[in-house]
Amino acid sequence: MPGHVQLLRRRREGVTDYRARKRAITSQKPLLVVRISNKNVSTQFVKPTVKGDVVLSSSHSRELSKLGWHGSAKSTPACYLLGRLAGKKAAAAGVKEAVVYNGLAPFIRGSRIAALLKGVVDSGLVVPVGEEAYPDEDRLSGKPIAEYAAKLAAENKDAYARAFSALLKAGFKPENYTEEFEKVKAAITGAGK
Repeated sequence: MPGHVQLLRRRREGVTDYRARKRAITSQKPLLVVRISNKNVSTQFVKPTVKGDVVLSSSHSRELSKLGWHGSAKSTPACYLLGRLAGKKAAAAGVKEAVVYNGLAPFIRGSRIAALLKGVVDSGLVVPVGEEAYPDEDRLSGKPIAEYAAKLAAENKDAYARAFSALLKAGFKPENYTEEFEKVKAAITGAGK
């Protein structure tokens, strides 16, 4: 029974939550798979089949830099923008609705995964998630990050340089998070044209 041994191995290794996967698959809808790494976020819309999952659409946070994003690729604003982009690409591939499947990662209210889902829903796709799960508009736009950066820059330049070293090295001032967010959001939605 090699399949049975494989099943137990993946469960033992903590790779697959079979109960969650079964619930998602029995919905008969495409799965929205979200993965957050140390530097980036990726998302795929997949259709489960007997022979394996078929990818319908895929997006990665590195794509945001092509649209002018200079902020962190895994921040809450970046996740929202990636959700908008992923939703737009999925709709172009014929996806109208999906069910979230984020594997072993817990779904936490107001999290980056919730921000990504808000972006997907705002792009026109139907994903069953309660409105109370989404972060507020200020967090989505990066306003708290910008305010903290401005406060830190005024009070302690060394702490500011340490806290935002990667962004500053890339030539981006974190005080401009909200302006950058609106600019990239307009580029994704086509409102800036």
